[in-house]
Amino acid sequence: MAAAERTSPWPRARAVVAGLGASGYAAADALLELGAAVTVLDDGDDPSLHEHGRILETLGAEVRLGPGSSARLPEGADVVITSPGWRPDRPLLAQAARTGIPVWGEPELAWRLMPVDRRITWLGVTGTNGKTTTTQMLDSMLRAGGFRSAAVGNIGRPIIEAINDPAGYEVLAVELSSFQLHWSPSLALHSAAVLNLHADHLEWYAYAAGGTAAAMAAYGADKARIYHRVHRSCVYNVAEPATREMVAAADVVEGARAIGFTLAIPSVAQLGVVDGQIVDRAFVARRQTSALPLASLDDVRPYAPHNVENALAAAALARSFGVAAPAIGRGLRDLRLGGHRIETVAEAGGVRWVDDSKATNPHAANSSMRAFERIVWIAGGQAKGTSFDDLISAHRDRLRGAVLLGADRRVIAEALAEHAPEVPVVVLDGTDTSLMAEAVRRAARMALPGDTVLMAPGCASKDMWPGYAQRGDDFAAAVRDVTGRGA
Repeated sequence: MAAAERTSPWPRARAVVAGLGASGYAAADALLELGAAVTVLDDGDDPSLHEHGRILETLGAEVRLGPGSSARLPEGADVVITSPGWRPDRPLLAQAARTGIPVWGEPELAWRLMPVDRRITWLGVTGTNGKTTTTQMLDSMLRAGGFRSAAVGNIGRPIIEAINDPAGYEVLAVELSSFQLHWSPSLALHSAAVLNLHADHLEWYAYAAGGTAAAMAAYGADKARIYHRVHRSCVYNVAEPATREMVAAADVVEGARAIGFTLAIPSVAQLGVVDGQIVDRAFVARRQTSALPLASLDDVRPYAPHNVENALAAAALARSFGVAAPAIGRGLRDLRLGGHRIETVAEAGGVRWVDDSKATNPHAANSSMRAFERIVWIAGGQAKGTSFDDLISAHRDRLRGAVLLGADRRVIAEALAEHAPEVPVVVLDGTDTSLMAEAVRRAARMALPGDTVLMAPGCASKDMWPGYAQRGDDFAAAVRDVTGRGA
């Protein structure tokens, strides 16, 4: 199966789909349509899995659900399609690796199953933070430029659905996580961007022997995979040398260019900012002496330095595909982002209340904090093995106070005690989601006119909530109760 693609003899293949989430369901459905014998395994036992399982069984799959279902690799397997969240040391995947059976993620399968007569261009986005926003910006720019585009991948929609969609897309804005890239050995994208690289998901990379340093190296190596075999543009962040080093080390197609983005005045082969304008000195004929305006900073909403960086990266990818300059600003103006990303939910008594529940690691929280002068910080959750030392050292002078909750609240409390001992801290014990209301009440007592109460947890949410969206919704509801108003 190592060289398999859409025209391979799939009716003679036995495929194992490990994990029945959205990507697993889409992968199993696509393989069944090609005639493969499909076995689906998931240790979960919730109703939604059983519903999807019944549909796949109707289509001819064998489905095994419940605890222990994935303990062993079925005999005769030719390929395993894994959920991105499954670590390489999971017994089923480790068994496949020992026996030489290929293990792919859903993006790898989608890449291989593209119709030979209708190849769709992929523009890839990865990074520790900003992936979803940048992917949405890119998709909007492509659409504004007149291209049939879809935002897919880690953003929520499986890539394989778009590949098989009768809409016939010309180009895909593809968000790729480090997990997805780990299981995608043969991607060869038109252009790709790494937005940034900071500690995150280190618990997933604990399989890499050698502690935190080895885990971080493995995480970075997976991010860097997005540049391999790129044939047009490798887009990197000038402010983050690690991303430029990834480009330098990548095995790209001859002629591929390194394109930087910066919040400063750009050099040649970069996009940057001049007099309140996003400008291009990379994809213009006279880049040695001039820059082409693409959009106003006022087009970037919500405005924050890191969101301008997102817009610059998206613009670089769009321009690499040939999107005309006017469509860049139009795409930004047309975009309506989802909630929980530096979203003002209320203003009352001179205090601004901001929901950035999407800030699920310290680097994302740092991006939020940079946007405000005086902060009462609500934080905590699952720290995923990351450190808060640098974050607190950088912003100690902005902090009016902090309210901490969630599984790793003590990790943040200890960092505050060491690096900002003068900052008042409230630690809320417990795991009930009603603690968010108490956190908001405590923050309201600390905040003074001119302050921002910022819920940028710096942690994942699943210790207490189903996901970051519900955490943000509970914050917004508690703010409305305390202030009596919304944004």
